[in-house]
Amino acid sequence: MIALHPEYIIDQSEHKKAVVLPFNEWETLMSDIEELEDIRAFDAAKSSNDPIISFEQAVKEIKNNAIK
Repeated sequence: MIALHPEYIIDQSEHKKAVVLPFNEWETLMSDIEELEDIRAFDAAKSSNDPIISFEQAVKEIKNNAIK
């Protein structure tokens, strides 16, 4: 787990309204989120009952649908 160093933007009532992070921490978070989304998509695909097709077939179908 990465160490975060947030700073908060507060309103006049001192309620937190936004967070500011150092850019490198934000980039790391975004990279981790993208990886998590990939894992979730993989898990969803593995648990579905959709027929399994090869990578080559998937590319062909994507290309054919893009042309239409």
